Amino acid sequence: MIAINNLTFEIGARALYDEASWHIKPGDKTGLIGANGTGKTTLLKLIVGDYSPTAGSISMAKDIKIGYLNQDLLSYQSDKSILHVAMEAFERQNQLHAEIERLLKKLETDYSDDIIQKLSDKQTEFEALDGYNIEYRAHEILAGLGFSDGDQQRPLSEFSGGWRMRVMLARILLQTPDILLLDEPTNHLDLPSIKWLESYLQAFEGAIVIVSHDRYFLDRVVNSIVESKRGKLIQYAGNYSFYLEEKALREEIQSNQYKNQQAKIKQEERLIERFRAKASKAKMVQSRIKALERMEKVDDVDDYNPTVNFRFKFSKQSGRHVVRMENVSKSYPGLPILEHADAIIEKGDKIALIGANGKGKSTLLRIVANTDRDFTGTCETGHNVTQTFFAQHQLEALHLDNEILQELQVFAPKHTETELRSILGCFLFTGDDVFKKIRVLSGGEKSRVALAKALTADANFLILDEPTNHLDIQSVNILIQALRQFEGTFIVVSHDRYLLDHVANKIWYIEDRQIKEYPGTYQEYEEWQAKRITKTAAAEKSGTKPAKATAKQAPPKNEDKEQQARKLNKELENIERRIDEIETSIKTTETLMADENLYTDQAKLNETSLRYDGLKRELAGLQKQWEKLAEEIMLLAD
Repeated sequence: MIAINNLTFEIGARALYDEASWHIKPGDKTGLIGANGTGKTTLLKLIVGDYSPTAGSISMAKDIKIGYLNQDLLSYQSDKSILHVAMEAFERQNQLHAEIERLLKKLETDYSDDIIQKLSDKQTEFEALDGYNIEYRAHEILAGLGFSDGDQQRPLSEFSGGWRMRVMLARILLQTPDILLLDEPTNHLDLPSIKWLESYLQAFEGAIVIVSHDRYFLDRVVNSIVESKRGKLIQYAGNYSFYLEEKALREEIQSNQYKNQQAKIKQEERLIERFRAKASKAKMVQSRIKALERMEKVDDVDDYNPTVNFRFKFSKQSGRHVVRMENVSKSYPGLPILEHADAIIEKGDKIALIGANGKGKSTLLRIVANTDRDFTGTCETGHNVTQTFFAQHQLEALHLDNEILQELQVFAPKHTETELRSILGCFLFTGDDVFKKIRVLSGGEKSRVALAKALTADANFLILDEPTNHLDIQSVNILIQALRQFEGTFIVVSHDRYLLDHVANKIWYIEDRQIKEYPGTYQEYEEWQAKRITKTAAAEKSGTKPAKATAKQAPPKNEDKEQQARKLNKELENIERRIDEIETSIKTTETLMADENLYTDQAKLNETSLRYDGLKRELAGLQKQWEKLAEEIMLLAD
């Protein structure tokens, strides 16, 4: 389908690709990955002809139809409805429709056989191209991407950049190309739309190349991975999870080969040095030197997985209640968001706020952060709470003339230069990188600087709105490590399910204009939600309806249900406090057991071991109680 042979592409003196090769076959579904700056987007532009190779070739089948989604499409402007813009994908059908309308108009005054024959031919072709269903198909895809019936009639110019990108994606999908080239397609999608796109691409019969930092999306859609690294394109058969396992195996083999070769080189160098001065061994020495020069060197394995090796500090601990919301109502003209909603954020909560776009996630974050006060009810920040709020618009607040290190020094003057360099190193700014001006950074690099600033703030409460936008997989891993180490409280909005699954211990979602909470991880929430949907669908299919109240059967009182929920939540809080106490005791006991002196006193050792075993048993029992109570609370919420 597409053959990339010995591709070389140079930017100035730097070769972004150096004799790289890759063949894309019909039906291939490939994830194109690599660190920022390795040329993933550039490769897509080379394939579509926006750039020309310095050397090598890119050849493709004749008349191949390519659908290319890229960030440049945001510049497309139109005052036509988004349904009309999406339907521009049907170029031939639209042309035929216009010609049929013209012929029908002409037929009002001209009944000649020639006009009737032309009309018949056009209608036959229009029907063969499924022209009578194109509006339905456009409507279906736009709905899948989150557009309501009303939205589809609004002009494109009324929508923000993220929503306009969805329209461009819809138009590309409607073209049913032979190959889809998708550059970060999930960047502007919410979770429901990402899941819809996953299903669509799984059923798509053509080839797909996806550049994405969403590893769950890649796992569900692709069947091969191509990594852009050191100017080469390295191929792996399988999804992203398989790639990680296979890459680890290849790197282990490479590392062993490198070590063995280095040992051999040192041995040869010692031999050469030993006999270099002896005339009788000159021929042998020269032969060994030439053999070393001809040796094909094995590269050492690059460490592309940096770890966060600093601890986030804040000068004071918050009180138990970080934020308390009571009877909060918020709406925009014609769009209610919250109605008499209550919620509590407690110390140590790691909350993922999820849901479709337009449901009020960002609005709720602004209320929590006290940057939106246009609501009724109360939202109180607790004792000793210090917060920092990260949102994409804060990239614009970076001082363009500052160097990266200088930007952090101004923001966090209490940190030493060594500490700030360590933090920036974790966010992939090493060596002289820290002296780059903000103005020359890419979008992803600016995001990393803004995140580094947010995490160096003297804050015990983080509010993060889409922190993974513009970050590659490596940077997302760093953010996950940082948030897992953070000992304070945070609430995060993100469409990156891998991040949510690894950092959150509570899930918030807005439903019926109320803030609902699931007390568990994102994966547990997904499983619970799937059962809930199945249960609802089965009830609707069987026609089951709630029993109507009669004189003999009074309706259940909401007050009783709410009272029961409060009681269960109180029990849950008590168990959580006891779990915290036991986990602290276990850590203290483990520290004691690590002391060698303990093992010189047999009686004390036995006592400590018994106490440790007892704590572990009590913890296991409390965790089972917690799970049972959490399940009861969620059943009450249904």
